[in-house]
Amino acid sequence: MSANAALVRDLIDAFNANDVDRVLGFFAADAVYHNMPVQPVTGTAAIRAVLVGFMGMASEIDWVLRNLAETQEGVVLTERLDRFLVRGRWIELPVMGAFEVRDGRITAWRDYFDMKQFQDQLAP
Repeated sequence: MSANAALVRDLIDAFNANDVDRVLGFFAADAVYHNMPVQPVTGTAAIRAVLVGFMGMASEIDWVLRNLAETQEGVVLTERLDRFLVRGRWIELPVMGAFEVRDGRITAWRDYFDMKQFQDQLAP
């Protein structure tokens, strides 16, 4: 396994520990995070604000890594099932992600998913 792929696996472990500080340690200071249904954010402070929004509502997080691939340029691609325990029930969201890594830090992260599917599961 390459260093980039190992870094992304470690990032997923940090999410599963629901540890936002550890998660942010994987990012370059000027990293870009783009959940495709919403506007991208730049920098670790902005990334923290977004992550705290969805990590904070979950009492547990369980990201299931289904597949991982790496391009010749070192971009790590993930197929995941992102699970969040919210108000006693699991919300599950299929996600495809792309992680650009340079010098041991994530410089760009793009996730592709269906926002409506997420919102429908959040509704009471």
